Amino acid sequence: MFIQTLAAAATTAAPQNKFGFAEALQAGGFISYATVTILGIMSFGSFFILFTKFFEQQKILGQFSGIAAFWRAGSLKEGATKLEKNSAWRQIVEDGIAAEDQVSKMDATEAHDWTHGSLARSEASINAKLAGGLPFLATVGATSPFIGLFGTVVGIYRALIAIGLAGSASIDKVAGPVGESLIMTALGLLVAVPAVLAYNYLQARNKRIAELLTGFSTDVLANLASKGVVKPAVPVAAAKAAPAAPVKK
Repeated sequence: MFIQTLAAAATTAAPQNKFGFAEALQAGGFISYATVTILGIMSFGSFFILFTKFFEQQKILGQFSGIAAFWRAGSLKEGATKLEKNSAWRQIVEDGIAAEDQVSKMDATEAHDWTHGSLARSEASINAKLAGGLPFLATVGATSPFIGLFGTVVGIYRALIAIGLAGSASIDKVAGPVGESLIMTALGLLVAVPAVLAYNYLQARNKRIAELLTGFSTDVLANLASKGVVKPAVPVAAAKAAPAAPVKK
């Protein structure tokens, strides 16, 4: 009984935390809830784009390992069957083959320009698909600090109102609104920093993929223009990895 009385007294004497995150949102009202909701949507969208684009890029880079087998084929049409369906690399090959089938009605200069333009359009469509979602990351990185700053300004304004009503800047009057403003600032930065890092990371990987696409497209164009004579050298590592041809007796 005595112990229970001491525990009850300690519980009664313990100060209640009135300045937590939930309390700050409740005190801020609609503006605080709206700010946190917008920042939450931005954060979710940023991480969603980061992971989906990363796996999309990783898939394209993984499919590039089949290029060596493609160039060992006897023709582009035969090599295309060795590439994964619906892959970026097969799209370039098929667009090049389709362009070659249409140059019979053109002279040599027009045919080259048409084939080159068709491959360039194919590259551009792939790069545009890879760049999808990156503007959202850039927008989040640029605007989320200002959204958090808006919540900060509102919190400071509420603190000034509390000071004016109380007639003094006592800590119990301003701690809640000031804490709310600091939380909004921190949330804005917490959303902005990952978005900027994700944008730069994905952009760098897109540039690497664009370089590989340009090189592959150039090789395909040279092969088409030379009627299959010009082929890039197959990497030694890829040649070693390929199964050895059976020896005829």
